[in-house]
Amino acid sequence: MKAIVYNGKKNVDVENVEDPKIEKSDDIIIKVTSTAICGSDLHLIHGMIPNMPKGFRLGHETMGIVEEVGKDVVKVKKNDRVIIPFPVACGHCCYCEHGHFSQCDNSNPNGECGGIFGYSNTFGGYDGGQAEYLRVPYANVGPTIVPEELQDEKVLFLTDVLPTSYWGVDIGGVKRGDTVVVLGCGPIGLTAIKWCILRGANRIIAVDNVGYRLKHAASYKGVETVSFEDYDNTGEYIKEITSGGADVVLDCVGMDGKMTKLEKVETLLKLQGGSKSAIEIATQAVRKCGTVVLVGVYGARYNMFPLGDFFARNITLKMGQCPAQRYVDPILKLIKQGEFDATDIITHKLKLDEGKHAYEIFDKKLEDCIKVILKP
Repeated sequence: MKAIVYNGKKNVDVENVEDPKIEKSDDIIIKVTSTAICGSDLHLIHGMIPNMPKGFRLGHETMGIVEEVGKDVVKVKKNDRVIIPFPVACGHCCYCEHGHFSQCDNSNPNGECGGIFGYSNTFGGYDGGQAEYLRVPYANVGPTIVPEELQDEKVLFLTDVLPTSYWGVDIGGVKRGDTVVVLGCGPIGLTAIKWCILRGANRIIAVDNVGYRLKHAASYKGVETVSFEDYDNTGEYIKEITSGGADVVLDCVGMDGKMTKLEKVETLLKLQGGSKSAIEIATQAVRKCGTVVLVGVYGARYNMFPLGDFFARNITLKMGQCPAQRYVDPILKLIKQGEFDATDIITHKLKLDEGKHAYEIFDKKLEDCIKVILKP
């Protein structure tokens, strides 16, 4: 079969690889009908996540048709159409039993965190879904059957984008009347804005430096936009225009934000885990006693982390990998009822064979690319 594989820093290719096989009795194999590139995939190809061997299959946003079923699988059957949440979770450890699926104790023998599809050996070494077929372990936990009447584009983002953005808004405690700052207007940031609107936030300020992404954010009713290129201190500017700062700041950027020259050197030397520019904006943009949620992916350790700024102002920090399985059913209900639709963020639909080009335009922000859907 064909799959998109990592072949070194900023180098991905579509290659012929071995077909997946049932390995355990609760595995399934799906024939992929749609998959997508995530912003966090860029952390992989930029060399910011360790233990990425050449030839590793990428992708953690995947859906398709069940082709093969292990003998102990009872949740789905052959020919079911399913979405696959990105965390690999056993369903019966203490973390899974409490809904913390992304911290499963049994899905990742290589670290303290849970497993993730297509996200390096650090996160379990599971093959990714940017491929024609995908092996899905623990199939009585993750896969969710989706209605035939909903096209792939309506439900594909249940795998990551929608649960992750919803989770950030949820744990941030966004409520009616709040002022919210969303850092980053990629797929996660844009859908987080839509969740904030649905929750009744009074004022939403979207921050980025890419013109077409800011334009898209501004298309949502009532959303203000700020380019961080326009200000010496974006956080202080936001504090000024909000008379003290936002109730909640959602960092949807992570470690792949714009780096200073020093951060570039430190990251290259493995002395720094990537950019912390978004965190520094959040430090100033949040009001006293407010909440900052790190939704974007961060790695390794950070020098000069502004912990004192947060501490002095009684800021609540929340962060981590979204336990996506917890949110799939309630979000699917909203989609079925027509109350939430994220298809507006899709700018490109390409064939899997065009995977190398897809990564290039997504990474370099060419062709006004926001979200790429790939069809095997």
